[in-house]
Amino acid sequence: AGHLRAAGLPCPVVSVGSTPTARFAKDLDGVTEVRAGVFMFGDLFQAGIGSCGADDIALSVLATVIGHQAAKGWIIVDAGWMALSRDRGTARQAVDQGYGIVCDPAGRPYPDLIVRDANQEHGIVALRPGSRAALPELALGARLRILPNHACATAAQHACYHVLDASGRVSATWPRIAGW
Repeated sequence: AGHLRAAGLPCPVVSVGSTPTARFAKDLDGVTEVRAGVFMFGDLFQAGIGSCGADDIALSVLATVIGHQAAKGWIIVDAGWMALSRDRGTARQAVDQGYGIVCDPAGRPYPDLIVRDANQEHGIVALRPGSRAALPELALGARLRILPNHACATAAQHACYHVLDASGRVSATWPRIAGW
């Protein structure tokens, strides 16, 4: 902006982006706008690069157990890539989170349980390769929360967002604002 102004061009808006910028910037003097992407939600990719912790992730997809394939160590859920997105942004990070980390309804992660594969409408939940954890026994109809790899891509799959209060009850519903 300084170079533009020095050349005689007005620069009333100085806009910066990215969640890591919002988290780690030391000095934003002169910046009039911060477009921090997933900063308010967090996601597994951002947790993987240290922009937030997994406990900071405020977005999840509610899924239901709809089947089991015990011989394969699979739990089938009703959330595939149309609910989670196809983003595998953590695949090249130190820990590959598959298509998302699987949590109980209160948001507590099950040890080493991830969505290992995703079809259009179904997710395949399994233990992370090499895990020594026990596959949890989850009944048909059990509810799970899945933390997403990429909050933007996941949020864009849904028409609205249900905001939960501290007790886990829906306290508001936010419509998705379409367009970029």
